[in-house]
Amino acid sequence: MKDKKARKKSTIVEKRDSVEQKLGRRIQDLRLKQRLTLEKLAEFSGVSRAMLSQIERGEKNPTVSVAVKIAKALGVNLFHLIGESEEHRKVKILPKEQQLSIKNPATNFEQRLLSPTFENRHLEIMRHLVPEKIGSGDLPPSHKGVEKYLIVEKGKLKVTLDGETYLLAQGDAMYFEGNVPHRYENAGRGVCSYLIVVSSKN
Repeated sequence: MKDKKARKKSTIVEKRDSVEQKLGRRIQDLRLKQRLTLEKLAEFSGVSRAMLSQIERGEKNPTVSVAVKIAKALGVNLFHLIGESEEHRKVKILPKEQQLSIKNPATNFEQRLLSPTFENRHLEIMRHLVPEKIGSGDLPPSHKGVEKYLIVEKGKLKVTLDGETYLLAQGDAMYFEGNVPHRYENAGRGVCSYLIVVSSKN
């Protein structure tokens, strides 16, 4: 019953066990490594101390928007927050069923991580699957130094950067600096699929 309720609240969805407890430990570990109190993290993230405490204890599974705020306050990306850093290898295979995935059950907007979560690697590759007439909603600016490269695999995509709109078709590619408000919207029929490569200089 708990999993069914979580899906209705547009929370992080993951196929592994005890996602709440693992996420809570991850946030707490990152917070303590940076010598932040719960009060300070609450101040930096805009998430209440009470909610942060519940999340760290594994009692509450945050919505994606809350998790993004916490990740930004801790200086990491969302997938780094919900995943575990892996040992670097010369070859790493990521079968589809083992890829980290975040899906909003209210809209079926899905983000899937296609690259390993290596420690101190500032590069990630994601695939977004956006149903017809659905968008990401307004996304906050990334920290300075983040660059994004986008390639449309299928369908039409409307990208809005700091109020300016761009329309991309299948096969089109785009680069932009991530430190501006932005959003993605399916501008065609059927599911829109696109790849995003995120690179950080910091």
